[in-house]
Amino acid sequence: MTKPRIDEIDRRIISELGRDARLSIRALAELVHISRTSAHIRLQRLLDEGVITGFAAIVNREALGLAISAIVIVKVESDWSTVSEALATLPFVEKVQALAGDIDILLTVSAPDHDTLSETILRKIRSMPGVASTRSYVILEEREGTAPEQVLDIWHKT
Repeated sequence: MTKPRIDEIDRRIISELGRDARLSIRALAELVHISRTSAHIRLQRLLDEGVITGFAAIVNREALGLAISAIVIVKVESDWSTVSEALATLPFVEKVQALAGDIDILLTVSAPDHDTLSETILRKIRSMPGVASTRSYVILEEREGTAPEQVLDIWHKT
């Protein structure tokens, strides 16, 4: 697969959609100073080439009743791919990341309360076949950083 060619206009399209994924083609075209047809063609190309892989709502966990979250470090004793697939199916497991180094898998787990979080980590994750050990860290506070698409000047020219 060849690397997609992304120019300055594409970067601006990605940046604007990163700020508001609900933009209409008309609004997007106005923000990046191109025609609606050009905006539509460019957006479709970015989707077709896999540069933009989807559009998502950012959800407030607490508003959904998920009041407590933790990072869970998992070491596996068997095939990490099989274990990570199984972990991803568990309720309250929000994110599963395979890592290089002495940590095999990093999980983000969010639950409505301490008891449910404890149940998920101690009885579901820790007892899963292939899991050798876990280490958990409760998240006390979280802040968003700046997504790469929001800082146009850090991108390398392609």
